[in-house]
Amino acid sequence: MLLLKLSARDLLTLNSRRRMVPHLAARWEHFQRTEASLTERSAWAESLVDLAKDLVAADRGNVQMIVECAATVDQPANPNDLRLIDIVLIGKHPDSHELSVQLVELKRWSMVTRVEAATAQLVHVPGMIEPKKHPAVQLREYYELFTGNRGPLNGLSFECGGFAYLHNATDESVRPLMDIGVPTGAYARMYTNDGRDRLLADLRKHFAEEGGDSAAEILLSRMNLRNTPLLDAMIRSRGEDTVFTLRGRQQQVADDILGTASQVLGDPDQPALVPDDRRVVFLVTGGAGTGKSAVGLQIKADLEARGRTVKYASGSRAFNGAMQEHVGYGDREFKESFTYFSSFVTPPDPPLDVLICDEAHRLRDRSTSRFWKPEQQGTQPQVDELLDASRLTVFFLDQSQSVRPNEVGTVQLVEDAARRRGAPLARYDLREQFRCGGSDGYVHWVRGVLGLLEDEPEEWTPDGLMHIEVADSPEELERIIRTEALAGASARMVAGYCWPWTKPQGKEKRLEADVRIGGWHRPWNADSESFCENGAPPSKIWSVNEAGLDQIGCVYTAQGLEWDWCGVIMGEDMVRRDGHWVFQRGKERKEPETGIKRVAEPGSFDPKVRASRLTEDDFARCVRHAYHVLMTRASRATVLYSTDEETRTYLRDLVGEVQIHGLRPTWENLPPEARVPHLPRPRRGGRNRSHSKRSKAQPGQSPLF
Repeated sequence: MLLLKLSARDLLTLNSRRRMVPHLAARWEHFQRTEASLTERSAWAESLVDLAKDLVAADRGNVQMIVECAATVDQPANPNDLRLIDIVLIGKHPDSHELSVQLVELKRWSMVTRVEAATAQLVHVPGMIEPKKHPAVQLREYYELFTGNRGPLNGLSFECGGFAYLHNATDESVRPLMDIGVPTGAYARMYTNDGRDRLLADLRKHFAEEGGDSAAEILLSRMNLRNTPLLDAMIRSRGEDTVFTLRGRQQQVADDILGTASQVLGDPDQPALVPDDRRVVFLVTGGAGTGKSAVGLQIKADLEARGRTVKYASGSRAFNGAMQEHVGYGDREFKESFTYFSSFVTPPDPPLDVLICDEAHRLRDRSTSRFWKPEQQGTQPQVDELLDASRLTVFFLDQSQSVRPNEVGTVQLVEDAARRRGAPLARYDLREQFRCGGSDGYVHWVRGVLGLLEDEPEEWTPDGLMHIEVADSPEELERIIRTEALAGASARMVAGYCWPWTKPQGKEKRLEADVRIGGWHRPWNADSESFCENGAPPSKIWSVNEAGLDQIGCVYTAQGLEWDWCGVIMGEDMVRRDGHWVFQRGKERKEPETGIKRVAEPGSFDPKVRASRLTEDDFARCVRHAYHVLMTRASRATVLYSTDEETRTYLRDLVGEVQIHGLRPTWENLPPEARVPHLPRPRRGGRNRSHSKRSKAQPGQSPLF
């Protein structure tokens, strides 16, 4: 959990716009599932702001302030069990240039009457019925958690201390806190209004003027808030000893699946005398970026290492194509372990040990294809085919990412299928956000903007984790995306399916510039299985091939993947009118000379989604979900553009002012620690697969997911 990460200077700017406290309160409610108390709000408005002012006064305005931060990298199952530090100040030490961290407790107490002598741990504050912990006791607990074996500082070179800030008090009014016998240590300093000069001097002693961004970037990675993109992580591991570090609920899900596999499947080297034909189903739900694929790929690697027969199925050609061609290039065994939901019309004999079904919201009613013979078509529900194919089936599902009417994957569908088979079903839910820079606030904002929440959308509040802006033209959007890509970031342009899609033309496979906005014309990603003119990649690897920057992707080629920067073009399938979203189906015309289809009436051109048989509600749902997918593909910044002026104005009003010092995460603005180059496709050649059980990540290992 983390509510906000900003430099002291930026935090004061945000507060001056009256947006800091509402943002913190909204994030608090999201994580804690209860409203922030008046005490919390007052502490943010007073103590937090005073501390930021002191940092600026000490010429340390670049020191990063992390507000309401979890003390360890482990996420408890019960959100109320979180151990939260009020503020973590982080920068570079002026002498050693190592990480410098100060843990801060904010107290609005104006007086303390006594400290209980027996323990020196409880203090009495006028107006409060129950005694409170001595601030130094709280800080000691946080210090031990933060620097311990499971803390984010473990394994790093750092200097860490802490202090309580009682800006409403004087030294005399809280004298009992500082008497002989109270807790002492590097984390036990106290500052009141009388000690402001001492606080400023100590801030200068602990922090250099520059380096806050770099230090914060290191810490965010250690807190699992800066994840390595999925494909980079897989390439780095070469699909074997994965570098995913699962945490909290993710690790619990993986452990339970692996434990059940051991019980049900037995020892692969010692077959049972009486075969065990039990079937077990796991259903894991969670929004985009909650780590479903990371869990799935980790258990795939672990189960393969134990000698199990495992397949990883998906309904996404883009995801499978990226895994097969970009990660498994030249490795037939690895490539063949990834398949599609429609691959099990005829169940394998014997059944697989484990079938992992990612993006199960994309399940179809039946496995069919216009290219298959009648006897090859599926005759039973696709979900039943998947259950028949394996002894243990794992479904990862997010109902808000179902983008076509024939995608029927729901919680109810899987539960009913398991019940028909008499298979026990274990269900889990993943909530913590690991995509979009770890910004739950951004994902919540997107859902609000698209009308996927009951609440009215709110103006975006920068949180230091994710950035969003609105371009005035498609030319500006492309310039931003290309600039970042050329500088070293990963970046792509995507759009709603609002233009006809022409197949490659002629022997040279020329791409038609179908996406037309005024005088700006660009092609869709190639509807092809092979490379096209000028090296344009086939659609299944558009997302990972460097030449993909020249084409526009859609929801079907972007789903399940991510980039540092994503430019999202909203077409006129979803426009704002009189305070409401209006959804439109497009109509096409043919150019007489060429026969190329163009837009006659703007709107959706997705052949499955715009079909007249689809109800208005189902049509609107598919369009909303498609934009939800597109707007959650970036890990650092999203650039929006709508072809409709009224919609563009609406988005710009919700995004608000974006030019805040230091918050635009361009490649040039990023600290060196954040400029992680994206890995190329590995060289051709297989891997030496070990079937020995892999060890889990050690405490000092760099957490990536």
